[in-house]
Amino acid sequence: MTRSNLLKTGLSRRTLLATGAASLATPMLSTRVFAATEELTMLAWYGHAEPDMVAEFEAENNVKFKPKYYTGGDNMLGLISQSPVGTYDVILSDAEYVQQLNAAGYIEELDPSDYAFDEFFPEFQKFPGHWDGDKLYSVITRFGFLGVAYNTEALTEAEASSYDVFWNEKITGKLGHFDWHLPNLGQMSLANGNPSPYDIDAVAWEAVKEKTMSLRPQVGGFFDYGGTFSSLENGQMLAFGGIGDWITGVLEKNGASVRSVIPEQGGLQWTESFSIGKGSAKAELAKKWIQYVTSAKGQAKSADMAAYPALIPNQKGWEVLAQDKPEEAKRQNMLLGQSNVMDMIRDGRIQYRQLPIQQSLEDWNDFWSEYKGA
Repeated sequence: MTRSNLLKTGLSRRTLLATGAASLATPMLSTRVFAATEELTMLAWYGHAEPDMVAEFEAENNVKFKPKYYTGGDNMLGLISQSPVGTYDVILSDAEYVQQLNAAGYIEELDPSDYAFDEFFPEFQKFPGHWDGDKLYSVITRFGFLGVAYNTEALTEAEASSYDVFWNEKITGKLGHFDWHLPNLGQMSLANGNPSPYDIDAVAWEAVKEKTMSLRPQVGGFFDYGGTFSSLENGQMLAFGGIGDWITGVLEKNGASVRSVIPEQGGLQWTESFSIGKGSAKAELAKKWIQYVTSAKGQAKSADMAAYPALIPNQKGWEVLAQDKPEEAKRQNMLLGQSNVMDMIRDGRIQYRQLPIQQSLEDWNDFWSEYKGA
């Protein structure tokens, strides 16, 4: 437009300057309309707030996770008890601790209709401990089995298929323990023939302690997650109690000579679930996260989580995993239409890991400390 045409339209120099100033300001103003990235705090086992799990959700919801990682349920409870109400928006816990979280008032009640339970296997639609009557407090997201972890160059699968392998002279001084009393003593209880390993009377408890103490000369160390991982990878430890594919699966996929097997005496099932922290100021966003991670797409991600793999309760998640990661679906035996890991649960080979019923948690913890110091 020429200067003469501008004058014909009645636009003055002052108008042009004002219009130009406004146009220059527009980009600056437009940047202000974008909402600031929200922060969502998560208390969880390591890996759950890493990019392979949360990047897509963060991008779609303009959110950034701020994780606090723990090891073991006792550590988790301690962290929550020492923090102000509302510190954690989402809390990942092992199933046996959900009732304690609820009793202590640390988690919010959830609306069951918000979650896709109709896509879950029937065994997980009303999982024990996650509900109080018809009130829901936590949504199961993943699970796995604990058995005998072993070095395949040192032991055969047949040898590892009994807890008796822990006393095998070939691994003297090279048996490791994941340093947590619940899985290890639960396995010792199974090894002693207790069909309900956490519901045992005083006589059976004394027998479990005696059998566990007899194992002490075999033990080469007690390890956290990182130590367990590295000592299996480098062959420092040739067998491990208290773990399963959640650790050996990562190593096996990376070419290490390790594997886990469920022994003839049976295995334990660990289960992780998400709750919304009591007093969270971002409960709606926390709910969206739980919906995402328990959806078929989120479940397939969870099954193949970089930190440690797991089995998943969503049947449609199995289908997505089989389509996107067929080798991992096969490795974890999560293929529909054939014999799979659900059969192990239905056949009674797997028992839920629980808190002790006839003893206190302190009783088990105190004995574990005594065993470590022996």
